[in-house]
Amino acid sequence: MTRVALVTGAGSGVGRASAVALHRAGFAVVLAGRRRDELLRTSRMAGAGNPPMLPVAADITDAGQVTALFDTIRQLHGRLDVLFNNAGRGAPAIPMEDLTLEQWQAVVSVNLTGAFLCAQQAIRLMKAQTPRGGRIINNGSISAYTPRPLSAPYTATKHAMTGLTKSIALDGRPFDIACGQIDIGNAATEMTERMTQGVLQPDGSLKQEARIDARHVADAVVYMASLPLDANVATLTVMATQMPFAGRG
Repeated sequence: MTRVALVTGAGSGVGRASAVALHRAGFAVVLAGRRRDELLRTSRMAGAGNPPMLPVAADITDAGQVTALFDTIRQLHGRLDVLFNNAGRGAPAIPMEDLTLEQWQAVVSVNLTGAFLCAQQAIRLMKAQTPRGGRIINNGSISAYTPRPLSAPYTATKHAMTGLTKSIALDGRPFDIACGQIDIGNAATEMTERMTQGVLQPDGSLKQEARIDARHVADAVVYMASLPLDANVATLTVMATQMPFAGRG
């Protein structure tokens, strides 16, 4: 039986790399994101293969669009084996007191509420399908436990993602639903391109930071996704060896 995976935020960065890697590992991959043209680009990057990728334009902050996304998966595949809750965003690196409510809510809507909405729909499908169960992989961050300066919205939502991961793992256990979190440090994506110019450090200095190819993160996602449901990676950290993380702050 072909395993089915859904990757959110599949139109760029870690989501794109992970979707391609999952496809090459034999998964039928559903690509979700707001920009259909970028989802189609991801599909082309994966190349020809069976089963083909399915791009679905969807805004995960919209409950109706999330429901429609999972209805499409249910109609086409009848099941979902893996959800990679990857979609995320940050806010401007400015003092917390200068953030607008809109900037705060935009990060919470994608990083936390969107992940919840997708997990909720995935759990419903995984509980009802035969064979029962599945796996949810949440994209956390090393910021979940060690924040950067001026990153309150992002850090707060990644802390919350850890709580969501643990709750899903606990509540999903009776239904053969496993849940784990991958924490990433400086994958080379569009989101981290600014690091090549210098990143604000806790001492107020700017420092260039090492980054790693996103394919190394994708390989870790494939490993987590490919485990049998009686085994789970609760947390996994993939980071650039030379980045200033240990001892940060």
